[in-house]
Amino acid sequence: MAINLQKGQRETIGAPKFTIGLGWDTNSSSTGSAFDLDASVFIMGDNKKILADEFFVFYNNSKSPDGAVEHTGDNLTGAGEGDDEQIIVDLSKIDPRATEICIVVTIHDAESRRQNFGQVRNSFVRIFDSATNVDILKYELEEDFSIETAVEFGRIYKKDNNWKFEAVGVGMKGGLQDYLNKYN
Repeated sequence: MAINLQKGQRETIGAPKFTIGLGWDTNSSSTGSAFDLDASVFIMGDNKKILADEFFVFYNNSKSPDGAVEHTGDNLTGAGEGDDEQIIVDLSKIDPRATEICIVVTIHDAESRRQNFGQVRNSFVRIFDSATNVDILKYELEEDFSIETAVEFGRIYKKDNNWKFEAVGVGMKGGLQDYLNKYN
């Protein structure tokens, strides 16, 4: 059974191959425009900076150069049950310089569409074993991000040769470019 985490909690992943599933529901009637949320991953070293541009994985760069992280595709609507976007991770392939994988979700064209995470509900990140499809952990965002247009859902980090997940749940008023500036 999956471990349900609270903000700030940490848990060892314990599986070398796993999938990160991200999900959300939106209230499109509040702005009149459809929501397009995008999951992105920053693979970083000890200095908290991405190893190289190619280690920023998102819908336009779907695979890291080491083959360890793969984005399965952009969901433009978030419709339906379960995961809206998934990222497959194989830690046995990860670049030896990598010590952290940051998971961020942003709202595409949030400013022009006048959208924010306050209009998004039932947001979650879960990690499940790719071989068995059994959930390892899940973190449901319960905060009301009324002005934020981007949220760092969580981070996977290496400590004492173990990979752990931390439930972060921190919003940012800004977009993907703000995270690129932060981690570049």
